[in-house]
Amino acid sequence: MKKKYIFFDIDGTLTDRSTGQIVPSAQKALNRLQEAGHFVAIATGRAHYKARPFMEKAGLKNMVCCGGGALVVDNELYHNIPLDRKKALTIIHQAEELGIGILMMLDDSVDCYAKNDLFREQVGERKEPTRYVIDPELDFDSVKEIYKIYLSVSKEDEEKLSSRTLLGNLRFVPEYLMFQYDEKRQGILDMLEVTGGNPEDVIVFGDDDNDLVMFDPQWLSIAMGNASSKLKEKAAYITAANVDDGIYKACDHFNLFEKTE
Repeated sequence: MKKKYIFFDIDGTLTDRSTGQIVPSAQKALNRLQEAGHFVAIATGRAHYKARPFMEKAGLKNMVCCGGGALVVDNELYHNIPLDRKKALTIIHQAEELGIGILMMLDDSVDCYAKNDLFREQVGERKEPTRYVIDPELDFDSVKEIYKIYLSVSKEDEEKLSSRTLLGNLRFVPEYLMFQYDEKRQGILDMLEVTGGNPEDVIVFGDDDNDLVMFDPQWLSIAMGNASSKLKEKAAYITAANVDDGIYKACDHFNLFEKTE
């Protein structure tokens, strides 16, 4: 078996969404893949600080995180790329003019910065642990790096924010729009450049529309049985649902537990 470079999404792929825990058979597959000599990594939109504990608990040392903007190689953070500053500021200034609540992630932590508490007043708390840093003197234009932006704008009203298309954005919950680095595919290519891998040896596993960007014809893209219809359409192979041992079954199907050369 030739060495493969295998990348796994977290939520809904490695983990059971009902519990947030890694599926036991998926953990067994990760262990066997590493024992066989493959390069095994996470590929997630989660920020580095949030994804690292999962990576370590899963027994892995490599990760594409922050939507492809950050790499962890052999447990070391190799780089973490912020959003395009000029485009981010254009979006922020228009949001402010429209009276939309704004939160910014300026570093690799749970801290989110704002000039006021308008975001929470409009939509409430974010759906994940957050420390809110409210600074009325905050000058958007003096900020050097911006990693994520959260805007309290509904799906119905987002058309008013014409600048939103300048950067990749996602809506995981109805209440607010999130802007983050959204290049999992490029993150995988960056990882190959660092580690000396080749695209034809890549295998990716995913389950949701945000994984569409990393499903590429250069490599083998595997959709979970519980994946979205769009992802299944783009996949080269569809396995069983993750909670039905889909990862383990796919790895066995492609003989990935055999020792590498």
